[in-house]
Amino acid sequence: MSTMQRVMTGGSENITAAPSAVTRFSLTSLSAPYYTKTMVEHDTTSGAAEDFALAVSGLSKAFGRRRICANITFDLHPGERLAVVGPNGSGKSTFLKMLCGLLRADNGTICYSHGGKKIAGDRWHEHVGLVAPDLALYDELTALENVRFLNDIGGWGKSENELTRLLHSVGLAERGHDLLGTFSSGMKQRLKYAAALIKSPALLLLDEPTTNLDESGVALFHKIIQDQRSAGICVVATNDPQEAGLAERQIIMGQ
Repeated sequence: MSTMQRVMTGGSENITAAPSAVTRFSLTSLSAPYYTKTMVEHDTTSGAAEDFALAVSGLSKAFGRRRICANITFDLHPGERLAVVGPNGSGKSTFLKMLCGLLRADNGTICYSHGGKKIAGDRWHEHVGLVAPDLALYDELTALENVRFLNDIGGWGKSENELTRLLHSVGLAERGHDLLGTFSSGMKQRLKYAAALIKSPALLLLDEPTTNLDESGVALFHKIIQDQRSAGICVVATNDPQEAGLAERQIIMGQ
């Protein structure tokens, strides 16, 4: 197991649990801020992940009197993996949503950069892949139609063969033409990985990454997180010690 480096979350102050309300996102609601990229005047900072960096400074968030996190500061560079750990309700999912721009922090800054040049907030989604329990795909489409749709609205330029290989890489090669509504929960989780990887993200955010996965699915997660070491940065939100052990650094929520 890798040596752990704890990233302080507000010094000695405790972090309270998040509210129990859950927001469910569909492809439609995520498409504007997350899945698509601007179809004109594309971001000139897109390119090699080795030049990508994430810097977080003084990040704080509360819902009313419930404090989620306080004064979180860290930076990440390609090849690094960060685990966000803590019990249920400690704010792990909220933290990841702030990192990818789906939720605004109360205080602090999040800065993405490429080659030393800051990436504008409305361009973050071009560099970030997200796998999360409340991310919904289209049950009325086949697996291949889902990734084809994401490819088309995002303008990622993947060929049909590349999309088929993507499904193969997550263990869905034989089910590409089946409706997603017929999939088990574990198979839907695999397709979420395909959706996140379609853009070859410089930053991969994984929230409870092995939810509903069988043994081969867990092995797939291990391969993806290992591959991301050479592809960019990976942040994993989990309460599983084995999953957290795959990262070199930790943020501990709920303390």
